Amino acid sequence: MKLKIYLVACLAGIMAAGCNDDINETADDDNMSAKEKALQAATRDYVDYTVLPTYQAMADAAIEMRDFCHTMQDNFEQGTLTSTDIKKAGDAWKLARKNWELSEAFLYGPAANHNIDPHIDSWPLDKAAMDNLLVQIRNGNPWSLENNGGYGLIGFHAVEYMLFELSDDENTSLVHSTAYTPEELEYLVAVADDLCQQCVCLEACWAGTDNLNERKQEILEDAELDYGESYGWEMKNAGSPGSRFKTYQEAAEEILQGCIDIADEVGNTKIGRPHMGSTTEDKNYIESPYSLNSIEDFADNIRSVKNAYLGSRGNSVSDYVKSVDNDTDAAVRRAIDDAITAIELIQEPFAKYATGSESEAAMKAAGSTLVEALEDAMAVVAGR
Repeated sequence: MKLKIYLVACLAGIMAAGCNDDINETADDDNMSAKEKALQAATRDYVDYTVLPTYQAMADAAIEMRDFCHTMQDNFEQGTLTSTDIKKAGDAWKLARKNWELSEAFLYGPAANHNIDPHIDSWPLDKAAMDNLLVQIRNGNPWSLENNGGYGLIGFHAVEYMLFELSDDENTSLVHSTAYTPEELEYLVAVADDLCQQCVCLEACWAGTDNLNERKQEILEDAELDYGESYGWEMKNAGSPGSRFKTYQEAAEEILQGCIDIADEVGNTKIGRPHMGSTTEDKNYIESPYSLNSIEDFADNIRSVKNAYLGSRGNSVSDYVKSVDNDTDAAVRRAIDDAITAIELIQEPFAKYATGSESEAAMKAAGSTLVEALEDAMAVVAGR
């Protein structure tokens, strides 16, 4: 039995390394139903044209952001830090952030299994813990994000806080002033390094580390952060040894569940909690408050649903649903567009408009109408 398990594991490792994505295609096609063939095409194009490009773009921008943060620290030490230096880091943050939000329809798999999602995207920022950490740094006490941090102290929102600041009336997001302390920049660089590593790790977990460029592989090696998996290969090769997916229907259901989860979160948590909340904690549960990026975050989350369901190129789950039930597919498409439109009618800063009628409409459009439409599509795929 141990020998059998060993041989299967070896075969999975060889295949995951990318020897031939279609090694089982001929054998599979001989006995594959029309439904499985359609969902195979949808799943493979979803991985290749939606997931992998999104994570690659996010990792590229995160590396650039990290580099600009290091430049900020170097220039500060030399007395030459300018607002232009900070803006470059902020612009790279926004690009990495955009691609992260465009990935939230696929928060299953590596993002969930390795706690990467809460690691890089927990909010609100724990300012009290951050201030305490800055004191420790200032006093020369040994520290690290691993030992002294927490999910509310790292990730996108920690970097955001260090690169952006609100105007006095809190209606405008400004480039952070150059009046940093050495401790703040030491903290910023550490958080930016950590965020960069996690973003590269996500790309590696889907694409396979061997398929990353040399610099990204070096980042993972230096961080000792390589899980040795290729989740994208597993989805594309459902039913093959080494894949956790037994069928392409199972993979398609995973895609749809990811869409349902983020639509529900946008409507009922990201918008709904501040809108309906009766406590200070609820009212302050605002995503991206310092960059005033909240509305764009929400809309990009629904665009991630659109990309996952309709496909960025080639075949899609939508194609299959439409072939079985045109009305259900049309309802999903309409609900996606309506949710994006409703979200974009909310004004920034979201903290000031969260309780308004536009937020209520967006909450229902994403958290109710879109979720229900996607659940109907799930029923079509599942054959219920």
